Parts: sequence; C-alpha cells; structure tokens
Amino acid sequence: MARSRRRNKRRPMAEINVVPYIDVMLVLLVIFMITAPMMTQGVDVELPSANAAPMQDSDNEVIIASVDASGRFYIDIGGNQESITLPQLQDRVRKVLAQSPTTSVLVRGDKSVAYGDVIGLMVALQGAGVPNVGLVTEPDQN
Repeated sequence: MARSRRRNKRRPMAEINVVPYIDVMLVLLVIFMITAPMMTQGVDVELPSANAAPMQDSDNEVIIASVDASGRFYIDIGGNQESITLPQLQDRVRKVLAQSPTTSVLVRGDKSVAYGDVIGLMVALQGAGVPNVGLVTEPDQN
C-alpha cells in the first residue's frame, strides 16, 4: 500500500506553463513596436490628403521644383521659371537655403511622368538640405 501512495504523489503534471511564452511574446512585441517606425525608408515628405485645405500665403520665399511629362526639370524662384538640369537645381536650392533657411520647397510633377523622375528630384532636394518637401496637387473636384 505504501507503494501505491508514492506513485499517486509523483504523477507527471499534464499542464504546460505558458507564463514564459507570454513573457517572450511581450518582449518581442515591445521590440517590434520600437523598431517598426525606424524601418521606414525614403525621403521625408508631408503628403497632403485628398481634401486638404490650400496652403496659406506666407511672406517666406517659395521654391517650386517641377518635372514635366518628358522628364525635364524646372525651377521657379520668385516667379522666375527656367529649365535646369538636376545638379544645377540642387546647387541653386542649396544656395537659396543657405541665405534663407525658412524657404519652403514645393514639388510639382506631371501625372504622366515616370515615378522615378519625381523620386530623383526629391532625392536631389534632400541632398541640397531641404528638410521638408510639399507636393503640389490639383484640388479635388468632388
């Protein structure tokens, strides 16, 4: 009889302890929450929503960099628009920002232009030291 009591006391437990698994899951969740925003790549751009209000006129100078349907680049500083190469555009923007760091920079791209041309323009602007780029769009007709 003493043997049967010992066997009953030393029965293996059939339950799984899930607490360590929950701890690991929560640690991984925190790690992913911290690293996910850091994994976004590309140029920092403030994209307007579809029904955004127009920008308010300001006293600051505005640079408008444009790409037409054939992929040619243009720059408009103070109403003077001219055709320009991408390195020249980058150099001109760098000089204007050195004199007036609060200058706003806007990008206009034809809807039929290749996506790579607009990205190339934005990368050039980023290389010139532009912290934020605004995208010019037509107002929503709805």
